Amino acid sequence: MNTKVTAQSLAADAAEFLAFKRAMGMGYWRAEFVLNSFVRFVRERYGERPAPLEEVVTQWAARIEGRKAVTVGNEFGVVRQLCLFRRRGEPRAFVPEHAVAPVKESVFVPYIFSREEVLAMIEAATRHKGRSMWGAMLRALSLVLYCTGMRLGEATRLHMDDIDLRRRILIVRRSKGRSRILPIRDDLVAELRLYARCRNELLAANGVAASPAFFIRRNATALTLRAASDVLRRLLRDLGLKPPQGRAGARPYEFRHAFAVHRLTEWAIAGVDVHARLPMLSAYLGHVNVLGTEVYLKASPELLQLASQRFERHARGRRRAP
Repeated sequence: MNTKVTAQSLAADAAEFLAFKRAMGMGYWRAEFVLNSFVRFVRERYGERPAPLEEVVTQWAARIEGRKAVTVGNEFGVVRQLCLFRRRGEPRAFVPEHAVAPVKESVFVPYIFSREEVLAMIEAATRHKGRSMWGAMLRALSLVLYCTGMRLGEATRLHMDDIDLRRRILIVRRSKGRSRILPIRDDLVAELRLYARCRNELLAANGVAASPAFFIRRNATALTLRAASDVLRRLLRDLGLKPPQGRAGARPYEFRHAFAVHRLTEWAIAGVDVHARLPMLSAYLGHVNVLGTEVYLKASPELLQLASQRFERHARGRRRAP
């Protein structure tokens, strides 16, 4: 199967592939970045000369030494999807085997906040007084992150139209190719109502009639993902949950991990069948499938101990049965 391509033909195929995916309601923005990198590699390596696609894919996957296997696997998956798409019009077109980049799961182990650390973060956020960041907003943001498991980008993109405190729901729009509705508890509703009043006072003080963004800075402009990430990282460093420099230690994303693990732990303590509840948690978190949620089952020593104790009780019961 000696499929040959040029950079120009691959660019056209990639554009058609992205249009197809987006017509199905998928964003595929990260995939577009990967495909642009792939086409650029082919152009730089071969110009516009025809090249064997099998050779191109293999060389592209191995182009940088020392990369994390999961990164290579994720990028390879996008290119393989493009090859599968090409086969729709060319049945004998080359499609690489998974063995080219077999690793599909990350071995990264998240930092799981304890409940005490969550409370410390919320308290630090409440007290924060920055030039553009203010305590009431950071408190509300931290509570939304922990109480809903939202991704930080999802939370910072919330608009006023996405907040329905009367119906007690938040709407996450078009994240990872899909939208979802999140029911929230009464205590979070009360916190968000309090923040909404402070937000209106801040808008009035800045002479701004209205803003579509739910989370705003002191000057009434919309909170950005970068600004939110920076200030939360500073709070983590101040609390000693992250080293003074570098990328090691806890990240703002750990609110999401803590939400998932704490929810699973509470279910396990209550004797609930955790595996039966996983699809619900998966949908709430916005995971593509339940496999993305199962990783949290082994993320907490407390959760593993509970699972072990439950299995031991079950095994003892079976041994006693006549």
